[in-house]
Amino acid sequence: MGQPKALLMFESEPLIAHVIRALRQLFSEIVVVAAPDQELPSLPAKLARDDVAYQGPVSGIYHGLNASASPINFVGPCDMPFLSLPLVSYLVSQSAEYDVVVPEWGGRLQPLFAVYRSTVAPYLAEQLRRGELRPIFLFDKVRTRKIDEQEIRRIDPGGLSFFNMNTPADYEAALQRWRHLSTSASHAASIHCTVELLGVARLRAKAKKVALELPRDATLGQVFLALAERLPELVGPVITPAKNALVDGQACNINGTDFVRDFRAPIQSGDRIFILSADAGG
Repeated sequence: MGQPKALLMFESEPLIAHVIRALRQLFSEIVVVAAPDQELPSLPAKLARDDVAYQGPVSGIYHGLNASASPINFVGPCDMPFLSLPLVSYLVSQSAEYDVVVPEWGGRLQPLFAVYRSTVAPYLAEQLRRGELRPIFLFDKVRTRKIDEQEIRRIDPGGLSFFNMNTPADYEAALQRWRHLSTSASHAASIHCTVELLGVARLRAKAKKVALELPRDATLGQVFLALAERLPELVGPVITPAKNALVDGQACNINGTDFVRDFRAPIQSGDRIFILSADAGG
């Protein structure tokens, strides 16, 4: 690129800040792994550094996992301006019985847009000792779930999550694409919201948070329908068989202020929807 990709300006801020701002909609903790002497702006994230420069993505993943307080971690590069939050949350939701969840796009596995358990860190340390600097060497050693392209297209049809920038031409193309998407978004027929699962819902889904894309005039019933399609294990214990309401004993709160049961209630872009056991709701 000729300059640090993390510091490329994107939407009036460094690209790395743009990526962090997106991921903070799903994750309470963000870890940034930098080279030993790499300069970065002040960021709302925990900073970790490679011990040795030029050890590649294996070292970055290893140090990130060691710095993280979470047993399950999404790993991504700093140059992914179009990452799909619904796709990220889907990868996390598939990690209950696996050590790694990695998508395959364009005939190639995408280890830098994947979910890793912290317990794989010793395997990565051993790879570094042997000089095996490609993450894919890990996948045959641990429980790995590979997400095929058909699964990905159901959430991110064009695979924009895997668009990265390696040259100035890529950077300019990304800026043009972002301007086009931003213009289109003002007329878009969709909204984005986040569903946070608590109690029985979290135990059943083995996931804390799910990002959803819904029609512009979406209602709470459509939230439940989309959630049921994404996490069918919730149908019965949490969501009714009709998939448009919660079963007795489950409650829904919108933005931490109002408990709502009317499936016709409108949903706005950016809403945070909490599903929890009714007795835990007070």
